[in-house]
Parts: sequence; structure tokens; C-alpha cells
Amino acid sequence: MDLFEYQGKQFFASYGMPVSEGALAMTVEEAVGAAERLGTPVMVKAQVHTGGRGKAGGVKFAATVDDVRTHAQNILGLDIRGHVVKRLWIEVASDISEEYYASFTLDRSAKMHLGMLSAEGGVEIETVAEQNPEAISKVWIDPVEGLTEGAAREWVAGANLNPDANEGTVDVLQKLYIAYVEGDADLCEINPLILTPDKRVHVLDAKVTLDGNSTFRHPDYAEFEETQERDEREEAAYAAGLQYVGLEGSVGVIANGAGLAMSTVDVINQVGGRPANFLDIGGGANADVMAGAMTVINNDPNVKSIFINIFGGITRGEEVANGIIEAMARVDIDSPIVVRLDGTNAVEGRTLLKPHLSDKLMMADTMLEAARVSVELAQ
Repeated sequence: MDLFEYQGKQFFASYGMPVSEGALAMTVEEAVGAAERLGTPVMVKAQVHTGGRGKAGGVKFAATVDDVRTHAQNILGLDIRGHVVKRLWIEVASDISEEYYASFTLDRSAKMHLGMLSAEGGVEIETVAEQNPEAISKVWIDPVEGLTEGAAREWVAGANLNPDANEGTVDVLQKLYIAYVEGDADLCEINPLILTPDKRVHVLDAKVTLDGNSTFRHPDYAEFEETQERDEREEAAYAAGLQYVGLEGSVGVIANGAGLAMSTVDVINQVGGRPANFLDIGGGANADVMAGAMTVINNDPNVKSIFINIFGGITRGEEVANGIIEAMARVDIDSPIVVRLDGTNAVEGRTLLKPHLSDKLMMADTMLEAARVSVELAQ
């Protein structure tokens, strides 16, 4: 779950990190009212789940209430990288001496948490990594040991920040790590983390991604779920309980298991096609699940063929086959379907599918062959 900036700041504040006072606004009048309560100057900030807001005109300084009205009128409805602005964060403006970058995420290859800190904040960390990688101080943290104060101090010293910022940064980093771990986050990022003229370290922006699988531990995350932005395809998949990510290609993908779904996306690219989605039906391939998956993909006008890639483990091949047959009877599919079925009871499953094969339903023996046929049909 990706949080809006204002939600990320509220999340950080709950762990004791210093954030600016602000208010959410959904209309121009609400933005004006917020500025009148907070007092000017303020920042008028678009709330979207993407970066590049400033360059797109989505972040503006407002010295007066009239400025707030003008900026709110211009920003609401603005399209920023395909995200339409529907809400604003009106925030008390901050004086800035220096800007830094700080984040925690998971380094899966090292099986450890990765912390990154840089004296070059306020720009995308990818740009810093490409142009001046030495400017990023990294620390790998054993989840069992956690981030000790000593390790945090050593890490900050390695980042070569302004000495006036060291104590405040150590404090923020320790709290950020606690928020990252206890909040079950995949990413906690502050860019920029600022040093003010009166030598305070302050959180000026927040990018937070929470693990949706942890919501049973966090009932309050329901409010974040309600504000997730999804296109029509993703909304339908979410309603059906499917793990779906919309892409921009023409080959629809249905697979069981995230790893197999990602491999399917890769092999479609490998043979010269473009996947229209990532869709993981998990361990369930019964008629209800399959019909839901087919319906979601069928509703995407860009899909020209569908690749169903199943490797049976707990899910048996004949269950998958019956699920496909029943689902096709329920859903009027526009695009041809190519099935690759392997694993547990795959022979039985293929036997069930054979009488139903046609120019609308085909089978292939291997994943690579199925991908090639699917791409050819899409083209």
C-alpha cells in the first residue's frame, strides 16, 4: 500500500518524528480555509502516488491566502504522470539550510534491511546513485540486532552531513527504523530531510509503502486501503481478491504464484511481446477464481491474447482444467487463450481440456512455446 505524503507524515509523527503542521483539502475553499487556520506562508502540495510533483507544477509556495486560492485552482485536476490530483496538503512553510536523503528498505539478496543516507537530498536518489554514488552512505542491518545508537552514529558520520545535523539525524534515523519495522513497511523514505537555520532536523517529505499482507496486525491500516488509487482493471481485480498489476501490453497473463507470474511476464518480453498485466491467482484455480481472472483481463481492451500459465503443486491439474472449462462457459472471452499446464496431475488436466480445444482455446507443451503462440496471436 502506497501512502500519500500527508498519510506518510502522520505515520512518521506517530513514531515521534518532527513533521510540519498541515491540513488536507479536497477543494479550493478547503485549501483556503486551511491556510487561514494555519497562517501563511504555506506550501500547496499535490497528493499523488508518484514522484516529480514539483517539476510538474504540483508543489507551490503561497505567501498569501490569495496565492493559495490560485495554486489550489491550478493544481486540483492536474495530471502528474498519469495521476490526477484530487487532494491537496496545505502545510506550514519551512526555512531550509540544507537538504538530505534518508530511507530504509529491504535488501532481499542480502536478507537484511538496507538504510541509505545522503547529504545530497531534494533530488531523486536514483540520480545521486548514478552521478555520485559515493555520496550515499549505506548500512545493512540484521533484523535480529536492529539499529543501535552506535551504529546510527557511525552511519551518520560516514554520510558527511553538516555537524550541526548529526544529533538530530541520529534521532530521526532511529525512529524511522522503528517505524519501518514495527509498521511492517516495505519502504520508508524522507526526501528531503532538512536542517533548518536554527539547526533543527525536520522531516519535509514522506514516501511510505506498507506491506498489505500485514493488515491483520494493523486494523488502522484500513483507512490507507480506502485511499489506494487503482484503475478500473485493478479495482475489479481487488474486488475479486486477485493479485493484479496493470501493464501496457497486449498479452494477458494468468499464473499461479508470484514467481511464476513474474517469469511469465519476462518470457513474453523475451519472445518479442508485451504483457498486459501481472495476475497471480495463488493456489486457487477453481471456476470462481478463474472466471474472476478472465473477466478482469477480458475487460482490458488492449488484450489481444491470454496466456494461462499454471504449474500445479498443491493445485492439481484436473482442478485447473475444470476451472478453465467452467469459467469459459461463464465469461464471453474476446481473445484467444493459450494454456500451459504442468506439474501435479498435468496429464489428467490436459486430457480434460483436449475436447474443448479450438481457435479460442489452445494448449502448448512448454512455457516458451506458449509464450510464442500468445505473442503471435496478439500481433
